[in-house]
Amino acid sequence: MKKSILFCVLLWISLKIDAQEYINLWPEGSMPNSKGMSLDHQEERQRITQVKTPGMYAFFPPPEERNGTSVVIFPGGGYHHLTYDLGGFQLAKWFNTQGITAFVLIYRLPTSPDLKSRQQGPIQDAQRALKIIRHRAIEWSLDVDKVGLMGSSAGGHLAATLGTHFTDYSQIDDTLDTIDFKADFMILVSPVISLGDYTHQGSRENFLGTKPNDSLIRAYSNQFHVSKQTPPTFLVHAANDSAVSPINSMMFYQEMLKNKIPGSMHIFPKGGHAIGMYNASKLTDQWKELCTIWLSEMELIP
Repeated sequence: MKKSILFCVLLWISLKIDAQEYINLWPEGSMPNSKGMSLDHQEERQRITQVKTPGMYAFFPPPEERNGTSVVIFPGGGYHHLTYDLGGFQLAKWFNTQGITAFVLIYRLPTSPDLKSRQQGPIQDAQRALKIIRHRAIEWSLDVDKVGLMGSSAGGHLAATLGTHFTDYSQIDDTLDTIDFKADFMILVSPVISLGDYTHQGSRENFLGTKPNDSLIRAYSNQFHVSKQTPPTFLVHAANDSAVSPINSMMFYQEMLKNKIPGSMHIFPKGGHAIGMYNASKLTDQWKELCTIWLSEMELIP
């Protein structure tokens, strides 16, 4: 009997440790840019294709290993779906090994039938996530001046959008309205930067629609919006990426240099559009170590 009780207690502790807190972004009935539709959560093969309740999963390192830095991870998926495990949870666990608290954002996809403005949905969710983190920084032992973004592919486009566009679309007349949503650093992996030349066609169509005009394309081609306010950025891409041309990263980095934004860019010979936790090329796999060193040199981690 005692062994059964002990096993149940240990099982409960194990589940408690492995379970991640899901934090809703918006108070009930206050989500902006919504038509008020009741959507179902839709998911196929660990890819979310429709978001019912936007929020974020929190991954905390052990309290004694936390260094105060945090990062919001935007999963990719061409703005058609969210690869939340491979492009979210696995990266969050790696960030935890660096003492960094990580949040995986489950953001509204621009293809959602509930959105009034397709482009603003993901941006509003991303801005709100950063505000929540800074609002709860003391509770979570976080530094409000060390909150970063990490995005891959289309998630990289969303991160770069937050790093280059500063109009607040997330205000809902609550206590978080005045909190800053600007990131302190960015990590962009195989990012979609341009929605014009060298773009990923699927990401552009899902984000802007099938017939965007030139002004809309330029408005969200982020290489045109790098400024002194853009945070320090670490860029990773593969030369043989046939889905998102490495020219995307090159254009962004070129504008960073013009604006004297601290950063680092690494374009590896191999990796395709699959740079992640595990890579077929040993050279490409070094991006994680390089990223850790960069974060240290930027004084974001010890």
